Amino acid sequence: MIDIFAKHAALRTAYEGLTAVSPRNPFEVVIERPLSATVGLIEGRETLLFGTNNYLGLSQSTRAVEAAVETARTMGVGTTGSRIANGTFGLHQRLEKRLASFFGRKHCMVFSTGYQANLGTISALVNKDDVLLLDADSHASIYDGAKLSGAQVIRFRHNDPVDLEKRLARLKDHPGAKLIIAEGIYSMTGNVAPLDKFVDIKTRHGAYLMADEAHSFGVLGENGRGVAEMQGCEDGIDFIVGTFSKSLGTVGGYCITDHDGVDLMRLCSRPYMFTASLPPEIIAATLAALDDMEARPELRVKLQENAARLHAGLKAAGLQTGEHVSPVVAVTLENIPQAVGFWNALLENGVYVNLSLPPATPDNRPLLRCSVMAAHSAEEIDKATAVFKAVAEHFHA
Repeated sequence: MIDIFAKHAALRTAYEGLTAVSPRNPFEVVIERPLSATVGLIEGRETLLFGTNNYLGLSQSTRAVEAAVETARTMGVGTTGSRIANGTFGLHQRLEKRLASFFGRKHCMVFSTGYQANLGTISALVNKDDVLLLDADSHASIYDGAKLSGAQVIRFRHNDPVDLEKRLARLKDHPGAKLIIAEGIYSMTGNVAPLDKFVDIKTRHGAYLMADEAHSFGVLGENGRGVAEMQGCEDGIDFIVGTFSKSLGTVGGYCITDHDGVDLMRLCSRPYMFTASLPPEIIAATLAALDDMEARPELRVKLQENAARLHAGLKAAGLQTGEHVSPVVAVTLENIPQAVGFWNALLENGVYVNLSLPPATPDNRPLLRCSVMAAHSAEEIDKATAVFKAVAEHFHA
């Protein structure tokens, strides 16, 4: 019999090589219990959490917890069906209306995960007759949505309006729709997209623009609507996609738009049609977290202060970080053994971050990816920075 896993031989070799040099599997870290938004129990030790994407600390929102508990008691723990069958409760429609209103748009579709939001939106908007123009550093969910759609894919250089315009100009006679996709904040590096420039370009060339604000929703903009709000170009964004699993601390995703055709997406978006809808307690917790986010704009102010503090501290320690100051702060290292050793040493000294390895990283160099929260204290940030500095000196990073 042919080994069905033989196709993954190269991956197996790489994985075995990684686990051979690491005292623990970096992809199977267990947070035994969160003690707060910023501290968790890992390997029996209290550990500072700097790798959770919990930007506003709302995974521990008292309001959200109470809403989830009460809803589970009164409505049960699941819908047992998809949105087009028995899986639409009044709460689902309430959240969609609430999000549409928050963004000042007409329509919202809620998906069961952020990954499905990209998969379902992209595959419903374009097909083999259309062209997708993707930032080269786009998230895997965007590339997977492109594959599912069957559309022609053209990549433009990361955050490069000139390259995007050059590639769009070559498509002036293409008969199909042209959809540009960019992220607000890029999840690996923390880079911020020039969405305002992309809006100018898409307008000149008759294209559509979709912004994935997963890591910028609740984080940037006066009201937390993301990079487009911060840059004053919201009217030029045709489709906004995002997730609840970052700033709102729950799970799920959304697509928001003023285009009336979104109702057709509910009938042709397979990731929306053929998966169970979000449980009612998750919807209730998400609504409560959204209320928390709107009622506490000071969280965004504190988050930006903390992001600047961590970014400056890591730079002062001589580490290589990105140019943008955002809640995602990535430290770039030179090779995988160095990165694995560095990551293990951080964890052993009470700091958890994400280890990101090629080919998942933009320039094929490993990253130690940190995400900062509004809930972090200045002392926690300074402690993490001090641990980074001590470990860097040991590894000559």
